Amino acid sequence: MADTIIHLRVPAATKGRWVRASRAASQRLTDYITSAVEAYMQQQLTRLAIPDDIEFAALHLARDADGAVSFDWAVIERICRANNVPVELLREGPEDNVAGLLIGWYSAQRAAGGAHDPVAEDLLAEAQAEDAAGQAFSYEPGRA
Repeated sequence: MADTIIHLRVPAATKGRWVRASRAASQRLTDYITSAVEAYMQQQLTRLAIPDDIEFAALHLARDADGAVSFDWAVIERICRANNVPVELLREGPEDNVAGLLIGWYSAQRAAGGAHDPVAEDLLAEAQAEDAAGQAFSYEPGRA
């Protein structure tokens, strides 16, 4: 992935606070700012509210022949619009972003008495197994 440059204009006092905070965290300023922005984006994703008229089944969650998971992105786009969150956070961000939404939504709908979904159950079991093993990431199907 090619790096790109972002230029920021901030008051000197703000930059000073950021520099002190990055040093306290033993990070370069660029890494500190990037971490802070990514953490903020994750917080935005954890606060998504699913509109009442959208059912989990509307995703048409499926496991493809190669092991990949497919679903209806129009449903995710609608959820993002309803929450004023850019869909790119899910579509172009780390896979964990959209996986977290799917697993969280499924878990909540099951807790509320919602219908069983075999693909979602499989994803949930995979996530739990990764957490139990201390595995911080998922391998692509066939790449483990």
